[in-house]
Amino acid sequence: MITAEQREQVRGWFTGRLPDDLFEELAEVTVDREEITVIGRIPGPRPVADASPAEREAAVEGRVQEFRERTRDDRIAVARDAEHRFGRKVSWGVECDGRRALFTHVAAPVMTRLRQPERQVLDTLIAGGVARSRSEALAWCVRLVQRHTDDWLTELRESLHHVQRVRAQGPDGEPPEDPAAAEG
Repeated sequence: MITAEQREQVRGWFTGRLPDDLFEELAEVTVDREEITVIGRIPGPRPVADASPAEREAAVEGRVQEFRERTRDDRIAVARDAEHRFGRKVSWGVECDGRRALFTHVAAPVMTRLRQPERQVLDTLIAGGVARSRSEALAWCVRLVQRHTDDWLTELRESLHHVQRVRAQGPDGEPPEDPAAAEG
């Protein structure tokens, strides 16, 4: 698991390394064992009077595509540096006018052993047209759980950070500073 400090170091590195004019704001940096996802906010297209929702959506899509093409070389250079430094692939995305678009992202294989009842759930999702494969059905289930248990997962992650801090204070970690010895 990635610690909060490691996550902050990665975000700080990207904050310092990204060209100043790349994003209006660095919206989010997400880190796991395989990937770093960098999402930045970019300005929306200029409003056109009486634009229909379809026209507005097309304008945002055009702005995202223009940004992607124009910044490709800069993003590749940053990604190379980050991949060398952190040992993870870098994925990119933007937020534009309330819409989030990911350009690239890692689809990491996950090995699992499922018993028949779990496989039947996945097969039901396939039969119902929710997914095309067991892999896609499993990803759908993970997104569903994530959506409905966000608070619980946040609390679990916070607990894991606490466990990591306590472990670091154990016999193999650095001992806490003794105030009496410092006065010495």
